[in-house]
Amino acid sequence: MTLSESRWALPDLQSVVDLCALRNTQKIRCSIDALGEYARAEQQAVLSVEAYLSVVAAISDYRLDASLTVKLSALGALFDRDGCRENVKKIAEDARRRKIGVEIDMEGQGLVTFAIDTAIECARNERQVSLALQAYLDRTCDDLKRVEESGITVRVVKGAYVGSTADFVEIQQRFKELVKALRMQSFFSVGTHDPELIEWTKTQMEANRDLVEFGFLRGLADRTKVALAKDGWRVSEYVPFGENRAAYESRRQKYLNELQKLGSKPAP
Repeated sequence: MTLSESRWALPDLQSVVDLCALRNTQKIRCSIDALGEYARAEQQAVLSVEAYLSVVAAISDYRLDASLTVKLSALGALFDRDGCRENVKKIAEDARRRKIGVEIDMEGQGLVTFAIDTAIECARNERQVSLALQAYLDRTCDDLKRVEESGITVRVVKGAYVGSTADFVEIQQRFKELVKALRMQSFFSVGTHDPELIEWTKTQMEANRDLVEFGFLRGLADRTKVALAKDGWRVSEYVPFGENRAAYESRRQKYLNELQKLGSKPAP
């Protein structure tokens, strides 16, 4: 398989536009990310800003049912946090003007507080963003309360970096507790390919379907995401693109390896 044929990411923005247009016909919206993690110099962060703004423009120009996902490490968080925050504000302002959603994706533990603070500051300045929160961190229940108070939409994920626990069953339980805390209050999304958690969430949210969206990655659970959308559930697919994908693909392969060790599989 060549780089451009990756299971996990697409090579360029036009291929993302084409896929998203197809997904939209299946009633699946897309969350688009221009991969550029772990920028170490200003020029790398500048390129990521340009790439993210290009995504916002493409969503608007092609009238896609889609949003933008950003990673703070791509925008300079590892070497200039003030500059990174300004980059996020610039992107969020352009997206706000075009009425396009922006989500700050959560990364390693060293960036969690900064990500939350940045999302809250954006909300205070009418540049609303949503935020991923990770079930495998001890702090997430407290973080959820703080984020909710700021009116920020939350996406609950299990976590793909190094967390407070690696126990699969414990992470499942933490995920469920976060969903229970959110289920009757406001719209939220869940990001999981765990068949048990998908079915559990469906049961919990059956009477309030409009309050939850099921989020999936490109390259996983294609049958499940299409079936959920056909059944009337809100569904999104995370679609990253670009050449800088090594770290991202490594996390995806690690996830599959861990499931294999547990004798488990992601949703089909």
